[in-house]
Amino acid sequence: MLRLSDIAEWRSYANGVRAKGRTVGLVPTMGALHQGHAALFRAAKDRGDVVVATLFVNPRQFNDAGDLERYPRTPELDRSLALDSGVDCLIEPTLDAMWPAYPAPTPTTVSVGGLSDLYEGAGRPGHFDGVASVVAKLFAITGPARAYFGEKDFQQLAVVRQMVRDLAFDVEVVGCPIVRDHDGLAFSSRNARISKDGRRQALALSEALACVAGHADCASAQRARLTATLREAGVELAYADVVDPTTLVPSRDDETGERRALVAGFVEGVRLLDNGPVRIVGR
Repeated sequence: MLRLSDIAEWRSYANGVRAKGRTVGLVPTMGALHQGHAALFRAAKDRGDVVVATLFVNPRQFNDAGDLERYPRTPELDRSLALDSGVDCLIEPTLDAMWPAYPAPTPTTVSVGGLSDLYEGAGRPGHFDGVASVVAKLFAITGPARAYFGEKDFQQLAVVRQMVRDLAFDVEVVGCPIVRDHDGLAFSSRNARISKDGRRQALALSEALACVAGHADCASAQRARLTATLREAGVELAYADVVDPTTLVPSRDDETGERRALVAGFVEGVRLLDNGPVRIVGR
């Protein structure tokens, strides 16, 4: 596995891959890799030729300095998992290379209106501006590629897809299914910050989704089921909603069809999120 940090070398490598008639599969990550990331690496390998993974903890998407400080960093384990999962080139850019002015604000920001203002965006102001800005830079450096993102961060996936449509990046965005641990908890880098008791409490997120997946009902009834399950488990609720899977607009009670249930809450002070498909029937 090749390891690079220099932006010019990174761009040259990707251009060289395409010059040989091969495709680039890009997997952006912030490290603290787990089996969800491994699934993205494997998907990129299955659908293309060369897998390029980036490992960069992007400070611009953290609105809480303490949250950034506590974000887990496991570079040696990350490199090992990337190698074992078939990554061909691991990019580890420096903070100075990505955001030379940091901690001062970067003059240029990519902002995806509407989608960025809801749910995670409402609870974490500026978060999706930081996400869109860094992903735009990753796309600009890498060039034409397929880019792989997990559906666990469903709103992030929607934001990136909208940005690609609006700015005409030569990138195909591929969403990959959520990967869950043996107990049903969605893999997340933040899971490492909760205790065994906290983990049992966190299972309420996937249990709430399973509950609504098994009942076709109107949107408000589905929201009530989600909320009740989370509160009964003692999860500090951030939001629980049923939305259009593309626009993330909340569903009305007169709508019928396939939608997405989004849940998020705090367990032992750690913000966790999950989502899943749900069917609603109008009343």
